Amino acid sequence: MDLKDKLVSSFLAFENSVDVHHPVHDIRSEAIRNFELKGFPTKKEEAWKYTSLNSLQKIDFSIFPKEENELEYRDVKKYFLHEIDTYKIVFIDGIYSSYLSETTHDGVDICLMSAALTKPMYKPVLDVYFNKVASRDESLTTLNTAFSREGAYIYIPKHKAPKKPVEILHFSTGNEASLLLQPRNLIVVEENAELQVIERHQSLTANEVLTNSVTEIFAAESAIVDYYKVQNNIESASLIDNTYISQKDKSVVKVHTFSFGGKLTRNNLNFYQNGEHVDSTMKGVTILGAKQHVDHHTLVHHRQPNCESHQDYKGIYGENSTGVFNGKIVVDKIAQKTDAFQQNNNILISDKATINSKPQLEIFADDVKCSHGCTIGQLDEEALFYLQTRGIPKREASALLMYAFANNVLESVRIPELKKRINKLIANKLGVRLGFEL
Repeated sequence: MDLKDKLVSSFLAFENSVDVHHPVHDIRSEAIRNFELKGFPTKKEEAWKYTSLNSLQKIDFSIFPKEENELEYRDVKKYFLHEIDTYKIVFIDGIYSSYLSETTHDGVDICLMSAALTKPMYKPVLDVYFNKVASRDESLTTLNTAFSREGAYIYIPKHKAPKKPVEILHFSTGNEASLLLQPRNLIVVEENAELQVIERHQSLTANEVLTNSVTEIFAAESAIVDYYKVQNNIESASLIDNTYISQKDKSVVKVHTFSFGGKLTRNNLNFYQNGEHVDSTMKGVTILGAKQHVDHHTLVHHRQPNCESHQDYKGIYGENSTGVFNGKIVVDKIAQKTDAFQQNNNILISDKATINSKPQLEIFADDVKCSHGCTIGQLDEEALFYLQTRGIPKREASALLMYAFANNVLESVRIPELKKRINKLIANKLGVRLGFEL
């Protein structure tokens, strides 16, 4: 039995375990039918032309974890942003860890999707927002929807802001020979509210793990959302991340994606501007080696006038790694006065590394300012020589240039402690110790 058939046959047992009379039963049932019809995406589809899931489909993943494998905080402290106090929503092999978590209902709701799906008090929010912006056609999103049960639920009412940032952490321990995780996050930030979130998926074992994650984010009028994705997993872990964002008037949403590890990582980031004077920002830094593969797919759909979007992705690729960037901007006819910027710059530090970059613009309005660009090259030899003439060894000089290359992405990180952590991760990836911070 292949993985698709195993998932479809497992759905009935899953639904029975969570009650077929559940309010989202019909949504799940429709989703599994869509997945059964479409199956896993293949390289025949344009959106998956450079990324193959064939090897993952041959693995006999466990669909449901057997039991929670407890972890001690001291063993995983380094994966938390422990320099500052944060709310924490922690999952171990897909199961919520109350011991490692800190949730709250003090004016805001920072808790579990499983609680929101089962308690009547959350139903009004779920009826309005759950599965309302996530795609009903993209097969891996529908697969996640079919098995949606656990993840983070964050609701920030009007004019509120949590006292501290929120961390969402997923650990896999190797309790299973191979494990498929499907977390589902719902984040609602109401009018004039504010939120900062840091998300991380971390495998603690050499066992195979595949995470198929879906996050829905709703930013109401004048809401501000900062979302940071830290992807620095080991080479037996794969991640497919689907994030869908709906923005209303004057809202500001920024998503930073730092991709430093994992066997295969696919980031699908979709912004839908459903109001005027909206600001959408997507920035990313990718540093890969070995045979790692990262695929960034972005979409910004400008549906209303007087809005802005900014995309800036930097990639550094070594050894036999592969990078993919496919950035799409759609400007509807009504979306006059749109200002959309997209840039993808890449450095290849190995002759065997590969980057496939495809910026796209679809513009149906006539009064817009839209630009896109892509560069693929190597380190500037003249700049490298200049630094060496100033007494800087070649290795450190190369690292300095690569730091400078990524700096305009890092400078917009609004959590200073996270910025320092990312700087250290970059230095570690480059294999150097630098006595400064950018």
